[in-house]
Amino acid sequence: MTPIDEYLEDLARQGGIHIEHERLPDGRDGQSWTDRKITRLRPGMHARLHRCVLAHELGHHALAHTPTRFGPVHAKQERAAEEWGALRLITLDDYRHVEELRDGHAGAMALELGVMRTTLEAFQSVLLRLGDSVYVQPKMGAGSWTHRIEVA
Repeated sequence: MTPIDEYLEDLARQGGIHIEHERLPDGRDGQSWTDRKITRLRPGMHARLHRCVLAHELGHHALAHTPTRFGPVHAKQERAAEEWGALRLITLDDYRHVEELRDGHAGAMALELGVMRTTLEAFQSVLLRLGDSVYVQPKMGAGSWTHRIEVA
């Protein structure tokens, strides 16, 4: 088990979230019931997929998502959970190093970072490059971002 996997399992323990491994309906890889603090993961996933699915499902718990069949709300919840997980699995320093090392090739970068390509793309979606600066999770208004780094 890698340090990042231990970190995710520790996040689950701290949140009182019970992780179960069992077959899920419709071929899903993971499913969460935030009200019962349960996450189920499909057994037999390779390490990168397991890591990314667990981070995604923990995102549902952290963001207190309530399952919905209303398409636009469901899509927003899925995107938010994927971004939350990506921000726990990828650091800006690691991303910067791997982007340079792999010339921005997303598949190679994801493999190097030990995540799925969709997780890498979710991380990229929270970055905003303006001139010589990169902002993580930019919001409206001056000074409203999670992190800013000069990249000149």
